[in-house]
Order: sequence, then structure tokens, then C-alpha cells
Amino acid sequence: MEQSKSDETLGRFLSLVLRHNPAAAQITLDEHGWADVEALLAGCARAGRRIGRDTLERIVRENSKQRYSFNGDHTKIRANQGHSIAVDVELRQAQPPARLYHGTAMRFLESIRAQGITRQSRQHVHLSADYPTALAVGSRHGRPVVLAIDAAAMARDGYVFYRSENGVWLCERVPWSYVLEDGAGLAP
Repeated sequence: MEQSKSDETLGRFLSLVLRHNPAAAQITLDEHGWADVEALLAGCARAGRRIGRDTLERIVRENSKQRYSFNGDHTKIRANQGHSIAVDVELRQAQPPARLYHGTAMRFLESIRAQGITRQSRQHVHLSADYPTALAVGSRHGRPVVLAIDAAAMARDGYVFYRSENGVWLCERVPWSYVLEDGAGLAP
């Protein structure tokens, strides 16, 4: 289901607050990234972004990337991954599929060849289980490149993988030696 422009704008603000800057809504997150829903709604209103509980529930439910989760009784909310602030979203280690994908922009390729795929300002490197998702991610940053990653070899070599609540694969870094040359290339 496609979100309205209003929901999309509110979703971006929620992403800012729940992943990067809770102070933008004058709230705090606990050590696991949870925010009190009532405090979040009040903070959004103070920031000029009025949002009702029904709208928040709809945004969480209909977000195409499933970025957010509620706790069992819907009194708390958090982002599933992508934080640039220190929180422990209680990720569980998982065995990755043999191949994962990383979408990026062509302009970053030389840096990635030299340093590998690094987490930058986030807590983890984000990887996709399928090419189309990685292509969509790379397209957000410019001329897209999709890199195929030998995740099976990384796991055999001791690299730890996690899978977030919304299906994003996460790890600390991906050295260039695990990028499959035949799977690295310009997206169509």
C-alpha cells in the first residue's frame, strides 16, 4: 500500500527522532531504543508535527520498509535498525544466506574497494537479501551499483550477522575480498 505524502513526511520525522535525534521531539530513548508512545506524540506536536495515535499506528503498519515496531501493548515504539545513536535493539545473531547484496552509488565504489563496506555513522552495515531491494537503496544515493557479497564465506571466517525485525541483514563491516567481482556492477 502506498503511503500518502503526509504519512511519508511524518515517517521521515519519526525516522529522524527514533534513529538519530530524539531531541528533535524532546524525548529520550531507553537503552534498547524504545520511546514512550505518548511522549513521542506530545513531542511531535511540540515540534509542529501533529500526529494522532491512529495515524502513528497506520504509518508503522503501512511503512514499506517496516522501519518501526511497537512493543506488545503498543505503549512503546522503536526503529528496527539504522541508528546513528548508541542503542541495543536486541538483535539476534543469524546465519545469512550464501549471498547478500549491498546497494550504493557509483561515486562510493573506489572508497569501498579501498576500505571495504563500512558502517559509516550507523551501528552496522546494511545488506539486502535480494538484488531489487539493494538496487532501490543504491538508487537513493545517485547512479546505483549493487555489490554481491559472499556472506557464506564471511560467516565461515567468523563474521557475525544479524537480521533485524524488518529483514535487513546487518554486520560490522564487509572487507572488499568478500565482494564477488561477478556480482559487482552497474545496475540496469
